[in-house]
Amino acid sequence: MTLIATLLALSIPASSAPSLPRKSPEFKILEPSGKQILLSSFKGKVTVINFFLTTCQHCQQFAQVLSKLYTELGPRGFQAVGVATFNASSAPEVVNFGKRFGVNFPLGHSATREATSAYLDYSVMTMIMVPQVVVIDREGNIRAQTPAEGHSDLRLEPTLRKLVESLLDEGGATTKKAAAKKATK
Repeated sequence: MTLIATLLALSIPASSAPSLPRKSPEFKILEPSGKQILLSSFKGKVTVINFFLTTCQHCQQFAQVLSKLYTELGPRGFQAVGVATFNASSAPEVVNFGKRFGVNFPLGHSATREATSAYLDYSVMTMIMVPQVVVIDREGNIRAQTPAEGHSDLRLEPTLRKLVESLLDEGGATTKKAAAKKATK
């Protein structure tokens, strides 16, 4: 009886939701030019990473939402970045994706599926749906993330906008306090 219960427990996948908030690990994004961008280079900004497939219709639509938000909120410290992943997207495919869907933020690809899974805090055995959206605050903490099975409200412009604006305001208050403290010296 114990053996059957153990086998059943092992056959049921554990919850695939990573804990939040958590510190964002370093991640390397390879631009189509071959240049490497380190995710840590965006520290101090509210950053949204879109892990996508170039052929995914939802990913294409979400890239347009991110472009709109980046245009509007970029001057306040918002950074969007797109990472083609889970397939062998070539540099020309990523460039074409950017042109075709009017992407105005940095695009690149992940070196491996394993690197992406590790960053997202999922096992390589976890089936991950795209787009995967990760929201990082100015301090480098992951504050929100799409569940592995996808279908998150983070893909919806009003939900993402509200979250990004609240994180921008958090940093804005800290920045204002620091400026006031500096002015009194």
